[in-house]
Amino acid sequence: MSTLDPKITDLVQKLEQKYKSMGQDLASYLEGRLYEDYVPYWDYVHLDTLLTLQKPKTPIPDELIFIMYHQVTELYFKMILHELEQLAIDEVVTAAEMKEKLKRINRYFIILTDSFTVMSEGMEHKQFLEFRMALLPASGFQSAQYRMIEIASTDFLNLVGKDFRDQFNSDSDIEEMYKYIYWQAGATVLSTGEKTLTLQQFEKKYNAELMQMAADYRHTNMWSKYKQLSSEDQADEELINLLRNLDLNVNVNWPLAHYKTAVAYLQRNPKDIEATGGTNWQKYLPPRFQKRIFYPELWSDLEIEEWGKTWVKQHVSDVK
Repeated sequence: MSTLDPKITDLVQKLEQKYKSMGQDLASYLEGRLYEDYVPYWDYVHLDTLLTLQKPKTPIPDELIFIMYHQVTELYFKMILHELEQLAIDEVVTAAEMKEKLKRINRYFIILTDSFTVMSEGMEHKQFLEFRMALLPASGFQSAQYRMIEIASTDFLNLVGKDFRDQFNSDSDIEEMYKYIYWQAGATVLSTGEKTLTLQQFEKKYNAELMQMAADYRHTNMWSKYKQLSSEDQADEELINLLRNLDLNVNVNWPLAHYKTAVAYLQRNPKDIEATGGTNWQKYLPPRFQKRIFYPELWSDLEIEEWGKTWVKQHVSDVK
C-alpha cells in the first residue's frame, strides 16, 4: 500500500476539522465525491441555456446583434455591482481595497465604452430602423442595474435633477428626493410633462427596489466609503484620479457613446427620429444638460461648467 503524500494528509486533516466544526462527517462527503462527475466547461457556464436566451421579435438579422450586445452589457453591469456591493458590506475599507475595486470597475466601463462600436457600426442602419419599431416601448433607459450602479457610487443627492438639488441635502428623505430623480426627464414628453409608457413600466417594476437600495446605501456608497478614510488616504492622488475616472466613465464616456450612436442612426433633417420608448435622447444623453456628477468635490468649477463638452466637440462634430 502506497504512502499518502504529506500534502494530501495535511489537507485531509484540515478538511476533517472544517466538517467537524459544522457537525458533519468528512467520510460521508468524500464518499459522495466518488460518484460526482467532472464539470465540463459548457455545464459550468450553462452554455446551452445561455445560447437560447436570444429571442428576436423580428426576422431581421441584425436584431440578434442588438439583443446580444445588451445582454453582454447587463452582465458587465452585474460585475460592477458585485464590486460595489463588496465595498458596501465591508465595515472597514482601506484605501488599497478601494483602489483595487475602482480599477476593476473602471476597466469594465472602459471595455463597455470601447465596445459600443458594435452598436454604432455593427448594424445596418436600414435594418436597425426597421426592427426597432417592434421593440416599443422597451428601451435601454429601463436598465435598472445601471441605476443601481449610480446609487451605489454616489450620494443620492447627486442623482436629483440639477434644477431641484438646491431643495435638498444629503440627509433629506430618500422618497422625496426620488420624486425629482434626474432620469425622469429622459422619458417625459416635453410638451405635456407626461410620463412615457417606458417610464411608467420602469417605475412600476423598480421604484420600490431602487428607493430601498438608496436607503441601504446612504452611508455605504462609494463616496461615503471614501469619506470614511483617513485625511491622508483621502489625499491619495491615485485614489482621487480613480474616482474622477469613474465619474467620467459613467457620466460622460458611457452616455456619450450612446449619444454618438443615436446621432448616427436617429439624427435627421428637418426632424430627428424618436428613440424607442419615446425617450428624449437629444436632451437626456448629453452630460452638459444633466450635469450629473458623482464627486463634484473632486472637480473645479470650470471642469463642472464644461462637463462633457470636450468629448462632444471631439467626437460629434455637428453638435452645437
